Amino acid sequence: QLQLVESGGGLVQPGGSLALSCAASGLAVDYYAKAWFRQAPGKEREGVACISSGDDSTIYADSVKGRFTISRDNAKNMVYLQMNNLKPEDTAVYYCAADPILFRRCVLSPSPYDYWGQGTQVTVSS
Repeated sequence: QLQLVESGGGLVQPGGSLALSCAASGLAVDYYAKAWFRQAPGKEREGVACISSGDDSTIYADSVKGRFTISRDNAKNMVYLQMNNLKPEDTAVYYCAADPILFRRCVLSPSPYDYWGQGTQVTVSS
């Protein structure tokens, strides 16, 4: 059974860094697109970053370009989100998501992603 489990969230001051991890079981990360989304209270779920299979091409939301980096470790079946220079507006629950279609290119829309983790809270505050 496919399962995604996020970890690494927490409280950080503005300008600080956090590294989120997503452990995937039942689905090889190197064959399927993966993405990170976030949802702040009262707001819609927002695509933050995604990584396609094969060529490891990535897409980032404009709001995080230059600050966040998505990556994966195929051997460990893990996906990561390194977040630097965090801002209060980055505060949200962050979710890892997986597209079940083999080799489909990643997008920042939630619709292709059938599998979701439980989320991890990231709070940026002084």
